[in-house]
Amino acid sequence: MANKDAAFGFKPTRHLSGGLIRAEEYAIANNASGSIFTGQVVEAVAGGGIEPAAAGDTQQLGVFGGCFFTDPTTSKPTFKASYTQVAAADIVATVHADPNIIYEVQHDGTGTAAMNNSAFDFTGVAGSAITGQSTSELDTSTSGTSGGFKQIGISKDPENSDEATANANAYVVFNTGEHVFKLTTGV
Repeated sequence: MANKDAAFGFKPTRHLSGGLIRAEEYAIANNASGSIFTGQVVEAVAGGGIEPAAAGDTQQLGVFGGCFFTDPTTSKPTFKASYTQVAAADIVATVHADPNIIYEVQHDGTGTAAMNNSAFDFTGVAGSAITGQSTSELDTSTSGTSGGFKQIGISKDPENSDEATANANAYVVFNTGEHVFKLTTGV
């Protein structure tokens, strides 16, 4: 049976040590341009905030999980699953920043168990304006020795675990040289 082609970004599933999956809070600059969707990779910026990451960035911080701010029009506290440019001075993002979290993510090509321990970049920084969910995926064509993520297994999801067809879901962790907490230099 073919896998369902429905990218959902990076979904935290468990922790390498078996511990709890925890998220941290990080600022998004007032009126920052661009959009960030739940499940999208973000990077650390000087001063302690975040912004969307691009494939190949070496200061990747984690995966976005929504944001909270005071709506400038209604003055009401607001939670959103995605961030879209807004003029608010109190934007706080939830980020899964622990480099030992295991994520489930979809391959954009045919990803197999033979690719376990290979590194990959991600592709796609768009998402749904309705649900706020990211459409990021593993860039299967970048399989090799460098990239932001290391594949550690194929998902057990019965609807997306067929290695013989495109869009299999895989389990990944941040690669050592790409996560900001594992770098030896500052941002």
